[in-house]
Amino acid sequence: MLDKAVSCGTLWDFIGSETIAEDQRWVLSAMQKHGPELVTMLWRILANEQDVCDAYQDTFLQLAHYEGGRKPENIKAYIFRVANNVAISMLRRKIAERKRISNSIAARDVVNSPLKELDTKYLQESLRSYMAQLPEYLRNVITLRDLAELSYMEIGKILGISAGTARVYRCKAIQLLAVWMRKDQ
Repeated sequence: MLDKAVSCGTLWDFIGSETIAEDQRWVLSAMQKHGPELVTMLWRILANEQDVCDAYQDTFLQLAHYEGGRKPENIKAYIFRVANNVAISMLRRKIAERKRISNSIAARDVVNSPLKELDTKYLQESLRSYMAQLPEYLRNVITLRDLAELSYMEIGKILGISAGTARVYRCKAIQLLAVWMRKDQ
């Protein structure tokens, strides 16, 4: 996974420092500082190299164009939230496409395989689908804790809540996901 993380970030290695405008160097600095953590989180959400690279690029493009090129007050919080939203949007588009395809297959009376329950890929996709359905405040905490592997203190700072509140939100999110996954079986 680390090799994949490096491949998304190597684009900026080729750009000479003279080609970057002085007022935008902070974007490059943010990429170098937070890029590996961000790629790790995106890999855990998306599990696809192309999607991770696309989400990474979209995140830093949004950062570079934040309020006309201004630097956000808390860059780390901004990029993790944007990356989370970009990744969730990508998953939602994939889910909608899969539903459209499965509806067309069901219309042709194709019988679903009983092995579907045992398929790990199916379980992963189900979990991702349910995570996308979580309320934003729960989804943000579970994404930052379980996928980005941040501490509750870091999560609290990023989301503007206490570490205890972050723990409670994660617990609620896991309980909801467990109930939804149980219904799916």
